Amino acid sequence: MPQDVTLTPRRKWTAMAAIALGVSLVIMDATIVNVALPVVIDDLSLNATQAQWMNAVYALVFAALMLTFGRLADLYGRKLLFLLGMGLFGIGSLVAGSATGPAMLIGARLVQGIGAAAILPSTLSTLNALFFGRERGIAFAIYGSTIGGMAAVGPLVGGWLATDVSWRWAFWLNLPFLVLAVILTLTAMPETRDTTIQRGLDLVGTALASAGLAGIVFGLIEASEYGWWKQDSGSISPVPIALVGGTLLVGVFVWWERRREQRNQVVLTHLGLFGIRSFRYGAIAALIVALGEFGMLFALPLVLQGAMSYSALGTGWLILSLAAGTFVMSGAVPQITNKIGQTAVVRIGLGLEAVAILGLAAVLPGKPWQLALLLFVYGAGVGMATAQLTSVILSQVPVARSGEASGLQTTVRQLGSALGVALLGGLLITSLTTGTEDGLAKTGMPASVQSRIVDVVHGSVGAAIPSLEKSPQTAPAAKVASDALISAARATTGVAGGVLMLGLLATFMIPKVPEPAEAT
Repeated sequence: MPQDVTLTPRRKWTAMAAIALGVSLVIMDATIVNVALPVVIDDLSLNATQAQWMNAVYALVFAALMLTFGRLADLYGRKLLFLLGMGLFGIGSLVAGSATGPAMLIGARLVQGIGAAAILPSTLSTLNALFFGRERGIAFAIYGSTIGGMAAVGPLVGGWLATDVSWRWAFWLNLPFLVLAVILTLTAMPETRDTTIQRGLDLVGTALASAGLAGIVFGLIEASEYGWWKQDSGSISPVPIALVGGTLLVGVFVWWERRREQRNQVVLTHLGLFGIRSFRYGAIAALIVALGEFGMLFALPLVLQGAMSYSALGTGWLILSLAAGTFVMSGAVPQITNKIGQTAVVRIGLGLEAVAILGLAAVLPGKPWQLALLLFVYGAGVGMATAQLTSVILSQVPVARSGEASGLQTTVRQLGSALGVALLGGLLITSLTTGTEDGLAKTGMPASVQSRIVDVVHGSVGAAIPSLEKSPQTAPAAKVASDALISAARATTGVAGGVLMLGLLATFMIPKVPEPAEAT
């Protein structure tokens, strides 16, 4: 059996505080940079693909390494991996806040992603080892609230820092809290590991999965830079090579995992979990939903600040209405679930999300109250769907595989996040560039001037539009680019809404889930 630990109440809840701090920082950093992105683009002269990579690389590395780090934590100690993860996360945060150029910032975000992949798997298994009975329920409620709360608070904090302090403090803010979390961990958290699992690692499987996913995400992001088939120079684009190569590597990964499982060797993950219908279709829904959600959250701050005169702080306050919807609905979800069941709650939640996003596509630029109302509805949908979807995914998984299945579904969600930024971010950039080109062609401006403005708008993903508005010479071009950005955002959010509808449809393939028995 996995190792259980008995501690004094004070030590247990101090360890809980350390875990909550670590998880808070990991989750907040997945959202805090979205609102600050236009400011970062302007300050460090990020181009469009670099802006996408700044977001996507964090989720991609997180997804690629989380299962491996989870196994390392079980084998060699969860406290050890938790501390290692916080150390790497701290280094990444320090370097990201000190970045002097795009490469330095993207590299730091990659290190942050590695640290996050080490932190998160250690937390749930540690809670399972420390808490029992009623206390376990309380601990997991705190854990879930921490994740939901920090995801919501991130945009507001990022907006405030970008507007009134500096975007660099969106990263540096992590450091004092990391120090506190390390102190609490060292003083209160015991070392735990699973003494029953098979020894060894599947390093080849990790490498195949990581390289395959990286190739696919590279192709999707870099398509706007190199072209889908040919570059401007006429030479072959690396994009189709990356996409085909990445897909082949993912196929080899599947073959490799099945081969090792047949030989009773250690695997990165048991792909047989996808043979469980509720897990298979629930995971598909989770991936699609994360794709739509994070694609939308990438696009929305850019259009609000680039074309609608919102400050970073104003954007944060607007997105806070999303958090309000989540919090309001989260309190009512247990009662609703008792009446209509988990699967129905998930479907209603996803339906609300899809309707809200399609509503945004219809009303943009819209009035502030319209945007706030739709984001509130979207948040309410998130509050209904997110936690219950996890429960539905794991409903038919054997207890012995529940930890592995939980890690795999989290990995799937992170992969969806990376794909969302890649796909919908790419759509936003392509639509913005095409719209600006077409609009400027009607103005009679010299072709050379048009080309320079298109390059600036494309490269900044619209973040340069407010600067163009300040000059009488470029103000007409700024209006064209602003209109193009709004149209691009409509298209992107419309597609995001459609993607969420697909996620909703996937839930109808999930078999009826037996409701959990109430504790007596």
